[in-house]
Amino acid sequence: MIRVLNDIRNAENPISNNKKIINTIVLLFLGIALGTFSKYLDFSQAELPSVLMAINGALDIGNFLGRFAIWTLIALCISIYSNSAKRASINVFIFFVGMVGSYYLYSNYIAGFFPRSYAMIWFGFTAISPLLAFVCWYAKGKSKLAFILSVLILAVLFNMCFVYGCWYFSALSVLELIVFIIGLIVLRRDTLRSFALMGTISIVLAFLFNIIIPFPFG
Repeated sequence: MIRVLNDIRNAENPISNNKKIINTIVLLFLGIALGTFSKYLDFSQAELPSVLMAINGALDIGNFLGRFAIWTLIALCISIYSNSAKRASINVFIFFVGMVGSYYLYSNYIAGFFPRSYAMIWFGFTAISPLLAFVCWYAKGKSKLAFILSVLILAVLFNMCFVYGCWYFSALSVLELIVFIIGLIVLRRDTLRSFALMGTISIVLAFLFNIIIPFPFG
C-alpha cells in the first residue's frame, strides 16, 4: 500500500490553474472538432473533396470513427497524460461532452435525423467517462496496481480492435490495428519482460472476456 501511495504521489504533476483551464478548453474544442468532422464524414460522403474521398474510401474512416476503439484510445491518452486522476476525469468528460454533443447536434439540425438508441449509448458512455478516466490514470504508474489496470485496459481495447473465433482472427481494419499498437505504446512498461507479460496476459484476458461477454465491443 505504501508503495502504491508513493507511486501516486510521484505520478502527479501539479500545474497552474490557468494551464488547467486552457488544457480543458483545448480538449473541449478538440472534441467539438472531431465530433463535427466524424458526422460530416458520415453524412456528406458524396460531397467530400476528392483527396478526402479517396482516403475515406481506402481506410473507411467514417465507419472507423463510428466505432469505440479510437475514442477509447483518445480518452486513454487524455487520462494517462493528465496531471492527476481528478484532472483526468474532468478532461475526458469535457472532451466527450464536446465530441458527443457536436456529433448529435449536427445529426439533428443539419443531417435532419436523431438516432435515439445510438445517442443513448454515447450519452451513457459520456456519463461514466469521468469514473473510467479516474481509474485509467492510475495505469501510468509502476506499481502492481498500475500493471493490473494496464492489462485490463488492453484486454478491452483488444476486443474493440479485433474479431476472432475458433478458426478466424482479424483486425476490424488497419486503423484499429494501429489503435491497439498505440495503446501498447502508451501503456508500455519499463522492461521488455514486463511489457511482454502485460501484452500476453491482456490478450489471454481478452479471450476470456469474449467468452463471458460474447458480443463485439466495436
